[in-house]
Amino acid sequence: MAKVPIPEGVFINWNVSRTKGKPIQSEIEEILIKHQAWINGEYNGKKADLSYSNLSGAILNHALLSRANLSYANLSDAIMYNIRLRRATLVFANLSNANLRYANLRNAELLGAKLIQSDLTSAYMTGADLTGADLTGASLNGANLRNANLSGADLTFADLSDANLTGANLNYAVLTSANMNFADLTNADLSDANLTGAELNGVKGYEP
Repeated sequence: MAKVPIPEGVFINWNVSRTKGKPIQSEIEEILIKHQAWINGEYNGKKADLSYSNLSGAILNHALLSRANLSYANLSDAIMYNIRLRRATLVFANLSNANLRYANLRNAELLGAKLIQSDLTSAYMTGADLTGADLTGASLNGANLRNANLSGADLTFADLSDANLTGANLNYAVLTSANMNFADLTNADLSDANLTGAELNGVKGYEP
C-alpha cells in the first residue's frame, strides 16, 4: 500500500523529545503518516500519541492531527497555520506564542492549556473546552468560539474583537482589559466574569 503523503508545509524540528525517549524526525513523520491512515480507516493506521512531546518551534502548517493526543505537549512558538486539530486532546498543553491562524479546533479539549500570546486569528473553535486555559494576550480576532467553554479562562489583554462567542460559557472568566469590540455575545454566560477595563464597543447580545 502506498504511503500517505505528508501535507505540504509540514515539518517537525529535530529537538523532539518525550519522557520515553527522543524520536528522530523520521519517527515523528511516521506518526503523522499512520495517524492520517487511521483517520482514513486504513488497516495500518494508528492514532497519534504525542503527549508530553517537545515540539517547540515546530512547523506543522496544514497538518492533520484531528483526534490526536497532545496532552502536556510543548508546542510553544510552533507554526501551525490551518492545522486540523478537531476533537484533539490538548489538556495542559503549552501553546504559548504559537501561530494557530485559521486552525480547526472544533470540540478540542484544551482544559488548562497555556495559550499565552498565541495567534488564533479566525480559528474555528466551536464547542472547544478551554476551561481554566491561560489566553493572556492571545489574538482571537474573528475566531469562532460558538458554544465554547471558557469557564475560568484568563483572557487578560486578549483580542476578541469580531469573535463569535454566541452561547459560550465565560463563567468566572477573566477578561480584564480584553478587546471585545464588535464581538457577538448572544446567549453567552458572563456570570461572575471579570470585565474590568474591557473594550465593549459594538458588542452584540450584551448590555454593559
